Amino acid sequence: MSLQMSIVKVLSSHPEGRASVAALNADLTILAGSGREWTLRMKRLAARAPDLDIFSQRLVVRDAHGWQLTAAGFDFLARVEAEPPTIATPLAAPVVVVKLAADRPRAAFVLIGRKTRRRRKSRSVTLKHAG
Repeated sequence: MSLQMSIVKVLSSHPEGRASVAALNADLTILAGSGREWTLRMKRLAARAPDLDIFSQRLVVRDAHGWQLTAAGFDFLARVEAEPPTIATPLAAPVVVVKLAADRPRAAFVLIGRKTRRRRKSRSVTLKHAG
């Protein structure tokens, strides 16, 4: 569907909405290689018209000279581009409540035993010089 939307968009940029097949292919090739922005834009527009069929809806006609966007095609494009973008409803994220130490109630401090460090005696060996 986004290819059909791209065709409508490209034809709208040509004089009278008409382009030869070679010119149309050249423009589409350039736009397809121009980066993700064009592709994402066309997908967003195509999402607004999920049942798009440019030929059966008579938005584009073909003849020996190329393809031409009809008046209905220009109107369609204007409507689709004027629609406010659909904002996807974000999934409800779980609410996480973080309490800071200052917000928590203080518990009584209970000493359950006494930890002591035992000092290790240095076990250095003193050699006495006999002599």
